Amino acid sequence: MRSRKKSIVWEYFTVKTVSPGCAKAYCKQCNKEFAYMTGSKQSGTSHLKRHISLGICLKNHQTPSGEDNVQPPKKHFTKAMSHDAHIPFDQEQCNDNIAKMIILHDYPLHIVEHQGFIDFVRLLQPQYNPLSLKDVQGDCVAMYLREKQSLLNVINGIPGRVNLTVDYWTSNQTLAYVFLRGHFIGGDWNLHHPILSVMMVPFPDSDNSLNQTILSCINDWHLEGRLFTITLDKLFSNGTLMGNLRCLLSVKNPVIFDGQLLSQNCYARVLSCLALDALSAMKETVGKIRESVKYVKSSEFHEEKFFALKRQLQVPSMMELLVDDQNKWDTVYRMLAAACELKEVFGCFDDSGPDYKMNLTMDDWKHVEKLCMCLKYLYDAANILTIRPYPTANLFFPEASNLLLELTHAAFSQDPFYSTLVMPLQEKFDRYWRESCLILAAAVAMDPRYKMKLVESTFARIFGQNSEPRLRIVEDGLHELFVEYIIQMLPSSATNGDEGNEATIVHKPEPEPEPKPCHEESLNGSLFAEDGLFDIELFISDFTGDHQFNSELSEYLEEPLEPQVQEFDILNWWRGKEWKYPTLSRMASDILSIPVSTLSADSAFDMQIRKMDSYRCSLGALTLEAITCTKDWFQYE
Repeated sequence: MRSRKKSIVWEYFTVKTVSPGCAKAYCKQCNKEFAYMTGSKQSGTSHLKRHISLGICLKNHQTPSGEDNVQPPKKHFTKAMSHDAHIPFDQEQCNDNIAKMIILHDYPLHIVEHQGFIDFVRLLQPQYNPLSLKDVQGDCVAMYLREKQSLLNVINGIPGRVNLTVDYWTSNQTLAYVFLRGHFIGGDWNLHHPILSVMMVPFPDSDNSLNQTILSCINDWHLEGRLFTITLDKLFSNGTLMGNLRCLLSVKNPVIFDGQLLSQNCYARVLSCLALDALSAMKETVGKIRESVKYVKSSEFHEEKFFALKRQLQVPSMMELLVDDQNKWDTVYRMLAAACELKEVFGCFDDSGPDYKMNLTMDDWKHVEKLCMCLKYLYDAANILTIRPYPTANLFFPEASNLLLELTHAAFSQDPFYSTLVMPLQEKFDRYWRESCLILAAAVAMDPRYKMKLVESTFARIFGQNSEPRLRIVEDGLHELFVEYIIQMLPSSATNGDEGNEATIVHKPEPEPEPKPCHEESLNGSLFAEDGLFDIELFISDFTGDHQFNSELSEYLEEPLEPQVQEFDILNWWRGKEWKYPTLSRMASDILSIPVSTLSADSAFDMQIRKMDSYRCSLGALTLEAITCTKDWFQYE
């Protein structure tokens, strides 16, 4: 007996024999014929399914409403059409994917024990074996260890040095958490910035506790002797801690850490502190505006009434009225700026309801406008942090110097209120500038569009007649650091004869020795270590036959500037010049990867130290580090 056809298509088709050994399928709706069987060869049913499921049948389109309407088959043959029906279930791969899902999306680990999650996965795959909290914890840690080894291999293979930033989180408990992030440029000339360590600090006020945390990270990632800079946040660092840390690190980094490259100046945090100071000076007025905006935004009726009044008064402002997030000063600035443009509307809106009172005078509004001008300077200077997660260091010198000049000009304004508001901010930022400008200047000197020309013009505007000694300190610091890189590469050159980097050393008659620049007390010494340069030059002099070398650095600085273009990829430029400046390009990669800020783009405008939530505080130290670091690495990829 012939078996019954089981496919759903036979509800819509019938088979007729048209000649011996030849049969065709006919659509019951439109009577269209399709090949089905010729001799022993059967055509199958895929083309018949398409005729129904894709709505090709003309009869289906012509069926009037109310008559029998044939719906294309969908669910009945989904399984038959699946290409994955015979792929065996892999529980281990499933466990890995669940661990990755939890890490990427911050799901709680115990989601795997929730009955709703188990039922959902078993609906998709009946063979799924539910995991326990301990199981998924182990999977997350195992994934972290695998990814960590891969990242360690990358770091071990980079040609240059590694920079570190230290960020600090609090919690509701008496615990703190330290995030250490590495910043380096790899052999591919791409900037990398992975989180390397997340550690709980049981005694956050202890200098030794933080020191040991940093040293533990350095040892764990094999960074001894490979550090270039460490940037901390002045909010939780002090002179004692910095002195102790400098002593500990300088043992294996004698030249680098004897100078100023152990920094406690986070650019983002400095700007946030200045913004907080400015807002605090007008706390009462800012609070009144905030309450007024909240009243307008509290209901659709109030908002519609407000904007109807705006149209009636023909106020041209296009800014969006918003309620600020008091933890992020950029939202406070945008709220105030929008309110200022709509002050006429707020003034008239004042009389429109018994529950609303603005109580701001015209002088108050003028003061708010001055506050907005001040905040705009800070906002424009901070925006560089939002361009990309961690911008290259060359971008900060123009922004920081322009901000200093703007604050200085405002501090000496003829408006007494404005001058009083800005003067404390200018003094604080001036301290930051004096402590950081040498590193920022060294970084912008590695930008072929500016080199030392921008440093010269900027120092002349800021320091006036006293700019020359400061300029010489930057030049001598770059020269000294370049000599350090030459020394690192000399052994291979001396051993390999013509190979290596001998092309960077050119003999020329020895010039008359130049006097050393005057280092004023306000400059805090040299950019790098001041001792040892004379001995190093004697060593190089002996090696090169008593002739002073003409370095790649001099050749680079003397060449014409690159043209100004809007989208300039500085790392790509140095990648293309690596053959010409093998030693200088190594130095440039380390300088350009210096992190000027410890905070990521999403925290650039924070006015408070970030807080670890209660769930993450409940995790074990290894599990917390595993899910935090691995998420960062996956997101970066």
